[in-house]
Amino acid sequence: MGYEITHWIDGQEVAGSGATQPIMDPATGAQVGTLHLGDAGTVDRAVQVAAAAQKEWAKVSLARRTQILYRMRQLMIEHTDEIAAVITREHGKTLADAAGEIARGLETLEFATSITQDLKGGFSQNISTGVDGHTLRQPLGVVAGITPFNFPVMVPFWMHPIAIATGNAFVLKPSERDPSASNLVARLYQEAGLPDGVFQVVHGGKEVVDALCTHDGVAAVSFVGSTPIAKHVHSVASASGKRVQALGGANNHAVVMPDANIEFAAAQIASGAFGSAGERCMAVPVAVTVGDVHEEFLAAIRAEAEKLIVGPGNDPATDMPPVITPDAKARVIRMTDEAEAAGGTIVVDGRGLVVEGHENGNFVGPTVITGLAADHPTYTDEVFGPLLVVMHVNNFDEAVELVNSSPFGNGTAIFTDSGHYARRYQDEIQVGMIGINVPIPTPVGYYSFGGWKDSLFGEHHAHGPEGVSFYTRQKAVTTRWPAQNESVESSMSFPTHD
Repeated sequence: MGYEITHWIDGQEVAGSGATQPIMDPATGAQVGTLHLGDAGTVDRAVQVAAAAQKEWAKVSLARRTQILYRMRQLMIEHTDEIAAVITREHGKTLADAAGEIARGLETLEFATSITQDLKGGFSQNISTGVDGHTLRQPLGVVAGITPFNFPVMVPFWMHPIAIATGNAFVLKPSERDPSASNLVARLYQEAGLPDGVFQVVHGGKEVVDALCTHDGVAAVSFVGSTPIAKHVHSVASASGKRVQALGGANNHAVVMPDANIEFAAAQIASGAFGSAGERCMAVPVAVTVGDVHEEFLAAIRAEAEKLIVGPGNDPATDMPPVITPDAKARVIRMTDEAEAAGGTIVVDGRGLVVEGHENGNFVGPTVITGLAADHPTYTDEVFGPLLVVMHVNNFDEAVELVNSSPFGNGTAIFTDSGHYARRYQDEIQVGMIGINVPIPTPVGYYSFGGWKDSLFGEHHAHGPEGVSFYTRQKAVTTRWPAQNESVESSMSFPTHD
């Protein structure tokens, strides 16, 4: 039914194991395509092709690599509308949001075009008499990326431009829910002049994930997704001797101080909570009001939520799209039901929303809940939907304690006019990315993205300078060039730097 998506191996479409899976439109609930799934054999074929291609790609000059990446950047810009339409059809997010995702992904591609600066080694002359020392960074070989449904372009772009720029070959395993954008990117890489085999796409589920994590030909694995799967990927791939960066889930808090501009804070937090239907790893599912601003904030966030237009992502009037699957919709409704049963106050109720003409779509309205205990699952668990829990504390110290008590440590924000409290917050909070009057503090491409605690497994954050470190390894070289007639006495002592 509809179009078919196969694997992209060695520069062409390749059939998989024979198993297939439907590709669904979240706005209509209808099947729009069929995805051909792979297995361990598919992964093995892709890795072997990648290994052969990488040996030659690593010899290509940095100038040539960056020229290809520059062309890729231009092609991505020219095809933004086409790629955004594909994202909206399979993910559901609005066209504007999809275009924004592509633009943010291009930040990392742009960083990769200047990879020459980050691959410069160090040099020291005469570290000993007539002896010089220098360092260089070399690619790992074949590396893999396993990416989530919520950003089918941006998150993979955190990985493959840097991996490719540094001389690796990259095998991407995107989400089965919205796979088409990855194949489009593969075609554009080919058009940009990237040799076949350097960037490949394999589709599938757990079997493909485990095959990538255990294949002897894969040197490193990058992952973004839920915490349970991040733990699994980190455990399995690490046990197989691979370098791993596995970014997990989140439950990001936004703290609203008494001195904050409440209308501004509410508008920004609404954007963080309900944008892309809350299906962002840097979404804001929790607001924390401090002191006497609780009721004022509730009124302001209610006004923001109630004015949002919920509809299909390809409608220009839509503010908030559907969630990805019927299960995701059911999860938001279930968590709302459980919160209400536990005595929580439903400030804005998104249950029962029906979008005319899209009755079978995965729509749920923006939901705001308050009055929950700090141990209630609707507050503690990752929702990944348009549900905002508003907690209340008495003072700044209690806010810090509440945020730091979460097992997640991805992102957080504080809304305040006080430099004193903003500085304390950025120093005392145990979270990897912090926004000050910014609801979604996702770093730009030339910084690095990553959380703490159960939001990251492995030592390296994604993209930026840490991405370069992850996809390369350093080699130290000590050099001496004696004259042909130079006579040196041998010594059994450990060498010194004389």
